[in-house]
Amino acid sequence: MGASSGKVALVTGGNRGIGRGIAEALARDGARVAITARDAGAAAKAAGEIGDARGYACDVRRPDSVAALFAAVERDLGGLDVLVNNAGVGIIKPLAEMSLEEWHTVIETNLNGVFYCTREALPRMKRRGGGYVFNVSSLAGRNAFPGGGAYCASKSAVNGFSEVLFQEVRHDGIRVTYLMPGSVATEFGRGIGDKEGWALTPADVGEMVVDLLHTSPRALHSRVEMRPARPPRKS
Repeated sequence: MGASSGKVALVTGGNRGIGRGIAEALARDGARVAITARDAGAAAKAAGEIGDARGYACDVRRPDSVAALFAAVERDLGGLDVLVNNAGVGIIKPLAEMSLEEWHTVIETNLNGVFYCTREALPRMKRRGGGYVFNVSSLAGRNAFPGGGAYCASKSAVNGFSEVLFQEVRHDGIRVTYLMPGSVATEFGRGIGDKEGWALTPADVGEMVVDLLHTSPRALHSRVEMRPARPPRKS
């Protein structure tokens, strides 16, 4: 029986990519999984493919949408034990060419969405005597690159947010980890084709989440960096 057995886990953006890999790993470990997507049909389709999962439409940029999501998960599944803040976007272009709308889309999704979801999760976890919050960040939060102004800023902010959060809730029995994957074989960035065979996979990140849930409650891995073991050699 897995450490997730019987627990309720919510994965934002769980219909594809890294979120899908995490949701599938949690379901295999015995969790009752809720996933979100912006589109209700996409959420329902992915949930049906994952197994013991429910799909919900949610726009994490909107506090009202987030509040409705958490109320529905609590109503349908009875509470919340694990939150995976995964929903995110990346608009990669030079800052001088980035529109205000594009900037706000990245910051409001990648940072504000994490705050809105965490804010809803904490009182629910405290009522259950504890829980676990995973924030999916990126190595881009530490390693800046041209064109990544909004994305790198958002992920750096998620790192700082997570550092504060784990200190504030550790005595409530709530553990917090932020995950910083490097290249993952998803449609993000250069797409899957350029990363197949050497990059991390969504399943690798999902396995890490489950492994962390299995660690002793005495231990907290507050930050986890994940890199491909053998990336292509630089010419």
